[in-house]
Amino acid sequence: MAYSAMAGSGGGTTDGDDPLQTAVWRLRSRACWADAAALLEPVSAATALQRAALLVERCLYTERGWPEAEDALRTAEALAEGDDQRGAAACERGQLAYAATVHGVRDRADEARAALGRAAALIAPGARGRALLDFRRGLVAENLTRSPQGARAAYRRAHAGATAHADALLQSFTWRHLAGLALREGELAEARHGFAESLRIREELGYLVGTAPALASLADAESEPEATRLRDEARRLFRLLGGVPTWLAAQLSPPGVATA
Repeated sequence: MAYSAMAGSGGGTTDGDDPLQTAVWRLRSRACWADAAALLEPVSAATALQRAALLVERCLYTERGWPEAEDALRTAEALAEGDDQRGAAACERGQLAYAATVHGVRDRADEARAALGRAAALIAPGARGRALLDFRRGLVAENLTRSPQGARAAYRRAHAGATAHADALLQSFTWRHLAGLALREGELAEARHGFAESLRIREELGYLVGTAPALASLADAESEPEATRLRDEARRLFRLLGGVPTWLAAQLSPPGVATA
């Protein structure tokens, strides 16, 4: 089964393919982004893009490593060849600016929108990278612009693209975020289905760092005692990975317990 959801990943990898990509995936899925990036020398545009994408993802999940991500991104931008790679680099630039904004590091919302707009002008409709771009534009619409309708439309485009390109990991993200919008609107059955699909895919892929968020999201749509069981499992994984993703701490804290 393919897994990607990352610009510059060379289209994703599958079990039994390139041993280097398999090693990178295993490290990435266990929240070891720096170790995964260390396996990739930025000697080509493709590896520079993949390395930058790993370090940008680390920022989103850990709220750390911003200078390293910026350096890697500048290298990827300098080495990019052709519209697809320049578009992929712009997509990562937009994601880094988005992460800095949502984590309160610095307000870079305008930069995020501008970079994703550049990516949209460079990445052809129907291209593999377009689905990831649509997903990230949905994130901006949902969390920065506060436009659930715009977010839903972008997530649906991303979901269709991920399905067309067999990008299972990206499908897990689109399922989860569409389900989140459904939950907000009180559509419990739709939310439960989407969260369950996201969790199933992540467990099948072995995407450990994304499994705790998927469990916690499904718990929000389930009744007791299943909700408690899911949250307990999410807490176990969260502790196993050393408190990553950081933004999950507040959601997993027992009632009445403050978080830093």
